[in-house]
Amino acid sequence: MLLKENIPFGYVFGKIKFELVWISLYAMAIAIFHHNFHALRISVPIAIPAILGTVISLLLGFRSNQAYERWWEARIIWGAIVNDSRTLTRQLITFTAHPEETPPEVMRFRELFVKRQIAWCYALGQSLRKLMPMHGLDRLISARELEYISKFDNKPVALLELHARDLDYALKQGWINRYQQVELDRTLTRLCDSMGKCERIKNTIFPATYSLYIHLTMNLFIILLPFGLIEFFGVIEIPLVVAISASFLLIEKMAIHLQDPFENKPTDTPVTAISRNIERDLKQILQDRQVPETQQAERFYIL
Repeated sequence: MLLKENIPFGYVFGKIKFELVWISLYAMAIAIFHHNFHALRISVPIAIPAILGTVISLLLGFRSNQAYERWWEARIIWGAIVNDSRTLTRQLITFTAHPEETPPEVMRFRELFVKRQIAWCYALGQSLRKLMPMHGLDRLISARELEYISKFDNKPVALLELHARDLDYALKQGWINRYQQVELDRTLTRLCDSMGKCERIKNTIFPATYSLYIHLTMNLFIILLPFGLIEFFGVIEIPLVVAISASFLLIEKMAIHLQDPFENKPTDTPVTAISRNIERDLKQILQDRQVPETQQAERFYIL
């Protein structure tokens, strides 16, 4: 996720630098041709690129809104994951509480369960970004569980399945009752729903034809723009064409990046940072002393 401050100029215009180079060369070529070949001058009424620019603005605005909705939905889903992870930990500790001192086996059960939930958050974020979902999980879950989930294509699903097994085991041991198991299972169901929603966003491709038609129309607009400006501004049309084209290209690039919030890019939903915050909160609830420090942004974005 991009932060409000210190976004470098190079990052913003680095996304369209090659396009701007070609547009600059094209605008200069039109200016040179118009100045040297008077008999072959081509003039396009300014109304034509103006109308095209208006249409493209509406289409880009609609696309930007749709892309932002996808990004915002992803952030809402991960907000729900934060809440449900806290709820799951709170329920587990409350339901397994004893009037007197809590038995060591129950304490161990809590620790394993909570750390597995933390591992689930990290694994989900990594799998959505098509990275290694098991990377770094060895500090949170046992070698036996690592071996078990390695057999699954979807690692987060395997971790939730281990959660469900542990709840059944806790019920048989008498650590929780049937009603408490149902409540815990409802929380697991909500986590599973959130995972499915993230996978839907990840696997649903933004309509390619819509993107293609906008891009082609915008290219036509950029091609016609110098012919409409050169009669009024002369050689000044070169920076004008570059500036106007850059505005449209940047909006298009912004929409392209926002529409895919799980691509391991600076514009992503910051699933790793959120998982780190979940780890901090759950370990504090568990009264674990090994709490990760709050991540400080070293760059202009956090992942």
